[in-house]
Amino acid sequence: MRIRGLLVLLLILVALATQAGRFLVVDEPQKSDAIIVLAGETSVRPAHALQLLRQGMAPHVFLDVEARDLVYDQRLTDVAQRYTDSLPERERISVCPITGLSTYAESDDVNRCLQSRGVHTVLIVTSASHSRRALRIFRHRLPQYQFTVAAAQDPTHFGTFWWTNREWAKTTLDEWVKLTWWEAVDRWR
Repeated sequence: MRIRGLLVLLLILVALATQAGRFLVVDEPQKSDAIIVLAGETSVRPAHALQLLRQGMAPHVFLDVEARDLVYDQRLTDVAQRYTDSLPERERISVCPITGLSTYAESDDVNRCLQSRGVHTVLIVTSASHSRRALRIFRHRLPQYQFTVAAAQDPTHFGTFWWTNREWAKTTLDEWVKLTWWEAVDRWR
């Protein structure tokens, strides 16, 4: 009888574990006053934000860029500005320098950038694995805005069938640790 109960419990845990990656992803973009591209990834996220801008999801994009980072001998903010200047939509894109080294801290920098535009609704663009946690953090830290999120899919980094790929498994575990820390510790500070 005990073995049967343990097997049932084990099957339930395995079934839940298979959904661990899927739970992390929120992809429900809504038309907004602005799009904010969270820092941390410089290819897939900005490309997805540009796609959403071109679809008319918002009139303006803020590209979060870590202000202290260098790429060889160039400031990352300068590299990002040259990138945005090269785009046809350059008048509708702003670089938002950030100094925070976490999503929690980044929200303060984002608030500073959004205040300059009189924004009320914001579409966050971030990696798929980061989307649920980012949305929860921003809604908690900046309740004066209405946030939705668009998940930028990068199959080299993350997939919902996390157990089939080593990188996906590492990303899923890392994001679950961060989500758990947010819910258990940082949320209550």
